Amino acid sequence: MNIDFSKSADGLIPAIIQDSETKAVLMLGYMNAEAYQKTVETQKVTFFSRSKQRLWTKGEESGNFLNLVDIKNDCDGDTLLIQAKPVGPTCHTGADTCWQTENKSDYGFISTLEDTIELRKNNADSEKSYVASLFKLGMNKIAQKVGEEAVEVVIEAKDDNDDLFLSESADLLFHYLILLQAKGFKIDDVVEVLKSRQK
Repeated sequence: MNIDFSKSADGLIPAIIQDSETKAVLMLGYMNAEAYQKTVETQKVTFFSRSKQRLWTKGEESGNFLNLVDIKNDCDGDTLLIQAKPVGPTCHTGADTCWQTENKSDYGFISTLEDTIELRKNNADSEKSYVASLFKLGMNKIAQKVGEEAVEVVIEAKDDNDDLFLSESADLLFHYLILLQAKGFKIDDVVEVLKSRQK
């Protein structure tokens, strides 16, 4: 890897730290050549502390280390993207990230949809919400809807209408997300089971 530490007068380049699993951005630090070398050798993310004016391994006092997984250099060779597995919270304030956000998997629109389903679940008295009405009807109705949608996906899979197949697939996924929350789970719980099967 060709890293250009000479682009700044002090020989420091930014290092963006990202959780290797959740992909959340945890913090930003600065590295010089020595900090980079120590990170590679120890497999613990090490920075050059501008305030302390010395090498600083994240977690050396708190025990909240960042265990190295991967390092990538950007197109200009002067910024690092470091993927790591955090041990405990990353921020000195005790937060998961230095942006005070929770370090959790984000599945984009699916996560947003899960949040909406949870909101409707917690407001089950709403008469206008289809999701709230399902939660009100209970587990049997929710499970029945998943079964119905699964059968419709199978039927459409045997035909040649891709639009109908995708539409029924969306219905199945939507109702499955509702069923997961009715059981007290989210998609991340299912993903963890799948990850455990990779071994």
